[in-house]
Amino acid sequence: MGAKSPSVSVSKSPRPSHFSMVRSFHLADFLTLGNGICGASSILCSMKYLVTLNVWYVWSAMYFIPMGALLDVLDGRVARWRQRSSLLGQELDSLADLVSFGVAPAALGFALGLQSNLDISCMIYFISCGIARLARYNATVASLPKDGQGKVHYFEGTPIPTSIGIVFLFMYLFSHRIIGYETQPFGELHVGAGFTFHPLALLYVLNGTAMISRTLRIPKL
Repeated sequence: MGAKSPSVSVSKSPRPSHFSMVRSFHLADFLTLGNGICGASSILCSMKYLVTLNVWYVWSAMYFIPMGALLDVLDGRVARWRQRSSLLGQELDSLADLVSFGVAPAALGFALGLQSNLDISCMIYFISCGIARLARYNATVASLPKDGQGKVHYFEGTPIPTSIGIVFLFMYLFSHRIIGYETQPFGELHVGAGFTFHPLALLYVLNGTAMISRTLRIPKL
């Protein structure tokens, strides 16, 4: 009889375990995810306010956004401190920022009375600018000047978290019963046949336009 051919053992790749993707997250990634959770919570609180008119929900919607901003600052510091950064973290950061500083401030404005079709168009423009600004940053960040720690020197256009300025303004106006109580600062304009517009909505247009500017260079702190 002929000699037996040697048996060949086929190694099987390990089967992915449950939550294996989450286990690959760094500490900074969890902070970034917390930022996105704050933004989503703000959106849902704005929606809840429209249903219940309970002012607790609108205040919660406002405060969740600065909480997200704090986590957005911390995730970058933690990533540099632990020297753990990745493409996943960069994409996660952009998605969380879009929710917390793009969609959430727009939902808050709608809950506070900016509800005409022209108001909504301003907020859609603002969100679209945020999307474009984050996409441009991700595409160009590799070519921007950096320091020894890999930190870029400046932003092209205002970063999307600058929309927190709108939120702080809304906090002031709401606390003084100037907005959200069937009244709007600067009143209401009637444009054309059946169209209304609140000039306060122009804040979203200005903020969005600044985000997509190629000439504005904001130093990164």
